[in-house]
Amino acid sequence: MKTRKPTLEKISPEFGSSMRVIKHESDIGEKKPYWHFHPEIELVYVNKGKGKRHIGNHLSYFNNSQLLLIGSNLPHNGFTDRLTVNGTETIVQFRPDFLGEHFFDIPEMERIISLFERAKSGILFGIPTKQKLGKRIEKLSEKEGFKKILVLLEILHGLAKARDYTILNADGYTFEAEPQDSAKIDKIFKHINNNFKEHISLDEIAEEVSMTVPAFCRYFKKVTGKTFTKLVNEYRVVHATKLLSESQMSITDISFECGFNNFSHFNKLFKEFTGKCASKYRKELKLMVQ
Repeated sequence: MKTRKPTLEKISPEFGSSMRVIKHESDIGEKKPYWHFHPEIELVYVNKGKGKRHIGNHLSYFNNSQLLLIGSNLPHNGFTDRLTVNGTETIVQFRPDFLGEHFFDIPEMERIISLFERAKSGILFGIPTKQKLGKRIEKLSEKEGFKKILVLLEILHGLAKARDYTILNADGYTFEAEPQDSAKIDKIFKHINNNFKEHISLDEIAEEVSMTVPAFCRYFKKVTGKTFTKLVNEYRVVHATKLLSESQMSITDISFECGFNNFSHFNKLFKEFTGKCASKYRKELKLMVQ
């Protein structure tokens, strides 16, 4: 069974707006979700539905409703094919700097900045917050202009104050990039995305963005906080978590499919990254499904 790699999704806000709000009703038909990431922060509210959440290396199931905040460049699956009758899904997408580069630097926005920081690992909110903010999130699609910005800020403030939340990737998992670096980072991730099953040399990736190897290494570490090798390996492990959950392939085959040419190295990195070995990860998934 072939499972797709995470795809970099290009998101364009509506004309005259700095954000995108999409509302899916239950009769939208079978729109298949796919594994993707984007620089925009994504707020997802499903008021009735059931299915699977796959965000970074976190995998779990929901049955009824859910409220999620997914940070910049955190790979995840869409949820739109999981709606039941009467279900509605609202998705709000916006760049971390959608109100200007320094808007959130003021003291009054401290809590929201902290929320954005936590969202890099994915946040799942509890029932009290869903009840308090769900309807407001759904009504966002009806608002326009200035009012839309105000309502979104109020929602973000409510989420920032909430205490009933779970961090989905407690060990952290994200591709981080500054807004001004996005074109270069897009190019780098596109190259990783297309070639992670093979060895990607530093010469090759540096040439891709017209930089020398030392300059590329300094730039990449500054922008992502990680070495290039570490990030590529994390990317491969996240792809492995997807294959473990969605294919019948053997764990050895999965390790080679994800670009590891040494099984014990794969196992060591997988455990380092997810906190458990690949066989235990798959076993726990099967129990969860049952």
